[in-house]
Order: sequence, then C-alpha cells, then structure tokens
Amino acid sequence: MGNDKGGGDKAKKGTEESCPPSNLLGNSKGNLFTAANDDNLNEIFRQIKTSKTPAVINYGASWCRVCSQILPVFCQLSSKFPKLSFVYADIDECPETTQHIRYTPTFHFYRDGERVDEMFGAGEERLHDRLWLHS
Repeated sequence: MGNDKGGGDKAKKGTEESCPPSNLLGNSKGNLFTAANDDNLNEIFRQIKTSKTPAVINYGASWCRVCSQILPVFCQLSSKFPKLSFVYADIDECPETTQHIRYTPTFHFYRDGERVDEMFGAGEERLHDRLWLHS
C-alpha cells in the first residue's frame, strides 16, 4: 500500500512542483529545506543555532488548505531571499518537535540562533514583508 507513488511519505504536501519533496535538498540556491521527521527537524534546529544564519520555519500540515496555498509562495520567496534559510516542517511528520504549534501555518523567524519573531496565518504580502525585515 502506498508504494504506487514515487517519493512516498516525504512528498505528502501536494506541491511537488514548487517545493523539493526530498529531505534537506535545497533549491538551486541551496536555502530551502524540508524536515522529514523529528530527528531531522532537531538537526535543523542545531544547524540554525550553530550557524547563526537567519532562518524561517514554516510549520504547516498537508490537510490545511491555507498551508497548501502559501507553501508554493514560501518556496518562490526562498529564491528572492538567498541569505535566509527556509524550512518547511509538516506538523504530522514531526509530531514531537512541533507539539507547541497551535495554528497552521505558523512561521518562526530566527536570527543569531534565537527565535526573534513569529507570524500566524498566511498572506503573501505579509510574509514577504516579514522576510524582508529579517533578511
């Protein structure tokens, strides 16, 4: 069961054309990542903390319509802000590390290894402005 789709459980977002479904494979600029599971997301947190590279994490869910609408925009914006690391984490794929997330989508912004801002909900212009602020 479930083996008829290539990519399996890593490509459940439904936006394979816009975002790479593979784990830790970025876009052409190398700043777009997908957390496949809790261990992977914990490693991403460690990288954010140690590298001190500004980052944004998009917490979403495959069943969330608003998340599905903003995810392609999030992926496109990763090319416009190459100095930021972009991470997508599906709350159902990372249940342990995302249990504090109460709304989807939620965006967390990191600078110097610390979370400095968050945004609830979608909105292409709001997201763009927040990314510009933190880039």
